[in-house]
Amino acid sequence: MKWYREAMGPAILAALVLAAPAPLAAQQGDPALTTRAERTDYVETSTLADVQRFLDALAARSDLVRVSTFGTSEQGRPLLLVTLSNPAVATPAEARALGRPVVFIQANIHGGEVEGKEAMQMMMRRLALGDLRPLLDRLVLVVAPIYNVDGNEAIDVMNRSAQYGPIAGVGRRENANGLDLNRDYMKLESAEARALVRAYTDWDPHLVVDLHTTNGSYHGYHLTYSIPLNLTLPDELLDYHRGRMMPEIQRTLLERHGFRSYYYGNFTNRAPAPGQPEQRVWFAFDHRPRAGQNYVGFRNRLTILSEAYSYLHFRDRVAVTAAFVEEILRYVDAHGSEIMELTARLDREFVEAARGEGELPIGVAYEVRPLPEPVPILVGAVRREVNPRNGREMRVMLEDSITAVPMLDYAVFEPTRSVPMARVYALPREPGMERIVEKLLQHGIVVEELAEPLTTEVVRFTPSSLTKASRPFQGHHEMRLRGEYARERATLPPGTFVVRLAQPLGRLAAYLLEPESDDGLVNWNFFDEWLAEGRPVPVRKIMRNMEMRTRGASVAAASR
Repeated sequence: MKWYREAMGPAILAALVLAAPAPLAAQQGDPALTTRAERTDYVETSTLADVQRFLDALAARSDLVRVSTFGTSEQGRPLLLVTLSNPAVATPAEARALGRPVVFIQANIHGGEVEGKEAMQMMMRRLALGDLRPLLDRLVLVVAPIYNVDGNEAIDVMNRSAQYGPIAGVGRRENANGLDLNRDYMKLESAEARALVRAYTDWDPHLVVDLHTTNGSYHGYHLTYSIPLNLTLPDELLDYHRGRMMPEIQRTLLERHGFRSYYYGNFTNRAPAPGQPEQRVWFAFDHRPRAGQNYVGFRNRLTILSEAYSYLHFRDRVAVTAAFVEEILRYVDAHGSEIMELTARLDREFVEAARGEGELPIGVAYEVRPLPEPVPILVGAVRREVNPRNGREMRVMLEDSITAVPMLDYAVFEPTRSVPMARVYALPREPGMERIVEKLLQHGIVVEELAEPLTTEVVRFTPSSLTKASRPFQGHHEMRLRGEYARERATLPPGTFVVRLAQPLGRLAAYLLEPESDDGLVNWNFFDEWLAEGRPVPVRKIMRNMEMRTRGASVAAASR
């Protein structure tokens, strides 16, 4: 990968300019078009009712805005969806007919991380009625401003109390069922995640932007960001993020707005080589598609995760998030045709490769790798200030205590072991398997069933050991298998479910179905009833393309 070989010299230098944050412009005009944060001088954050009122007022004043829903939460609240475009669009078909890049922006996936929710209300106001209005002539914007709505409504002054406001409290991280929605992209167990992934399938955005707030390390950036980190993904997708899109957005965020930014990470200490001192390093977060920025990459689309710095004042966290979104939209406006061509080519090239005969590997075990050379990472400091609403200490960024410290940046996750993807994955039609098929359909993956018997060579995986995690995570004891693959001749009967690799989401399907996958349906316990040492996993791999008569899978459609 070109970006990995050359590192990121110019982008790194830009990150070292110690500019002060740009102030958020004062808002004037119609009271109905001010946010709760603005009205309360950033003491409070918006509820669902506040956001709904704001959007209704915006739609009443602009014929470029359409407000709808893309589902309901676990507690029955609406999941709001806003489209902005000139001319206005209300459906994915109308958006596709315009032939423009589609950008999907979601905020508040964690109900306590409220900056994106506030920033997007302000950005939509500027796009519909203000200085950013011309962008809507050239792109389609789809916004889910308050994704984890149940978590958002659980506002409490004790939630995320260490961050610097809003002092009147924020919502909770998880949804109503205690699930972290940013770990639910593969198993899709929440009503919210199923609705969101269905919206991805319907709207098929070229770029997804996910707005968060940091936890943890005291660094010197106003905002950090992440992109797909899994090196199983195509080089061209990863190179475009690291080599083109993010360096330009980072530069313009600094030059136009005075905000420092860099790739998301946290400080940690790595075990040194024998005889060497312990190393402090900058460490990225996770490669698995359970998290959104990797999941969207496995759909062959561009994605950016934004992390406003917790220890900035709430007002400034909203400001930097809004500025980051602005520069993302300006980038898409300037490179729209290029982005559309890239995503279409990624789909096409994967399908063509899957129809060919060459081996297509997918990682089943990974290790984080550093960039080739140390990077000057900005290290920061904080002071303490008491929140008068709860008596707890908040941490406050010290702008005059920032130091650039060279350290290794553990930035990507490389497969340490890969297996070849099948050209066809076959699942027996037997009780319980419909649940697996339904999960694939929820992702938008095409599933068929055999219309007549098929005799062919298949590869089966037989576990010699099963390791179930002792501690639960997201309600699951994750499962890992070790074992052997074996080839055999088999006749698959009519009704057998088949998933062809030759589809745009084929790489995602393989990650879900490979028995040894570290984030697939075996890992998430969906196959537990079939698992035992010495018993083959009921996923048969057909390693070559072949003619087969099929029809659409006849299981019930994915839950809606």
